[in-house]
Amino acid sequence: MNTTAQAAPTSSKRLNIGLWIAQVLVAAAFCMIGFIKLTTPIADLSMMMAWAGEYPEAFVRTIGLIDLAGGLGMVLPSLTRIMPRLTVIAAMAATILQILAIGFHVSRGEGGLTPLNFVLLALIIFILWGRSKKAPIAPR
Repeated sequence: MNTTAQAAPTSSKRLNIGLWIAQVLVAAAFCMIGFIKLTTPIADLSMMMAWAGEYPEAFVRTIGLIDLAGGLGMVLPSLTRIMPRLTVIAAMAATILQILAIGFHVSRGEGGLTPLNFVLLALIIFILWGRSKKAPIAPR
């Protein structure tokens, strides 16, 4: 019996499980952060995120909407298998968003706020790599 043939499905299954865990974690983080930016009064939000009080409300709410859409894009296309390639596109967009967020915080002297951005970036790059190259989800 060929042990290599048996190892591949197990490895592939583990990778798929890891990707789903990463997708759910990123989706939860993005949806939660987006919901907070969309629904919290700006005065209260600026106590949590100083920058929110320094920019127009429309900008803050737009960022919240982008976060929410990115979170949904991490899981819904793959979960429903309706245009699952959209998960890869969401991961690409989220990669750019996190790089911009890191640059934004560093430029404001808020480097201490970037660890979450780096963790999310690592998870998103894993999703991007996995869902585009190693374990894509087949459409219906």
